[in-house]
Amino acid sequence: MEGNDVKRISRLTAILTQLQTKRRLTATSLADKFGVSTRTIYRDIKTLEKAGVPVLTEEGKGYMLMEGYRIPPVMFTENQANALILAEQLVLKNKDASFIRDYAEAIDKIKSILRYSIQDKANLLAERTRYDEALNQERNSSNLSELQSALTNYKLVRIRYINKEGSTTDRIIEPFAILSAENWYLIAWCRLRKEFRFFRPDRIQNMEVLSENFEPHNLTLQEYFDKYQ
Repeated sequence: MEGNDVKRISRLTAILTQLQTKRRLTATSLADKFGVSTRTIYRDIKTLEKAGVPVLTEEGKGYMLMEGYRIPPVMFTENQANALILAEQLVLKNKDASFIRDYAEAIDKIKSILRYSIQDKANLLAERTRYDEALNQERNSSNLSELQSALTNYKLVRIRYINKEGSTTDRIIEPFAILSAENWYLIAWCRLRKEFRFFRPDRIQNMEVLSENFEPHNLTLQEYFDKYQ
């Protein structure tokens, strides 16, 4: 097989992966990512279509996979599997218990699709790798997973929040972004204060994700910082 053929097969596989992980992709963004022309991407998409992959084209918007279509799981290399195991130790430093639980469950699912030879090595590495600061890390919240879900599904959240002065208020918020520094921080539109506010998940005493949706805020995270910070 010629070198160009190998490159093209690799690119086609990568495009499939991208289509499965992103809701919509443009020919321009794919061309930039893979360092080829948009004409090459057009040809690649037609090749995938001829192979039976249900790629949908939205005029002027881009490409997406038909709802419900799934490609077989990607096989990780040994080095990629090792990187995930090391990342797991860094996740254990996190102060939110729900985040740690969800990551551990995701790692277990990833391990289940590894080839047995890599799976055994990944398990060995997990047993032999420890990040000292992670061993006895204090967990001071368990709200992050629900906040992530509320953010991506545009759900209102009712919280009882205690601020740094010790005052408690009941609020309804519209989650916008999640940041990590020494602690996790949630940026949300506060309906009580009628402005964007920072909230620390570990200061949320009670929380309920409501069934009611809010109108998505039409700005990116960078645009938020440019406008409000």
